[in-house]
Amino acid sequence: EVQLVLSGGGLVQAGGSLRLSCAASGFTFDDYAIGWFRQAPGKEREGISSISSSDGSTYYADSVKGRFTISSDNAKNTVYLQMNSLKPEDTAVYYCAAGPSGRVGVGTPFGYDYWGQGTQVTVSS
Repeated sequence: EVQLVLSGGGLVQAGGSLRLSCAASGFTFDDYAIGWFRQAPGKEREGISSISSSDGSTYYADSVKGRFTISSDNAKNTVYLQMNSLKPEDTAVYYCAAGPSGRVGVGTPFGYDYWGQGTQVTVSS
């Protein structure tokens, strides 16, 4: 059974930091890309970062570049999203997703087969 278990969301003041974790199981982690997405009320789901578990290549949306860092611990089948300098506009439900490295789109949900349950991140001003 494929599982993506998220942890680390919560409430933080503007300028603060949070780290999200996405623990994966049930598939060959090294063959997959893991993406982070977020969706704020009334907005479309936004692809904000991704990492290929096979070669470590990364992607960041302009909205988070320089503030968020994605990393992968292949021994633990876990991907992290370190979020620094958080802003109120980062408030959203955050999701991680997994898809075959050669098939997933960049910054889009295309090709992602498996999704985690979502975790709320709220940044107060």
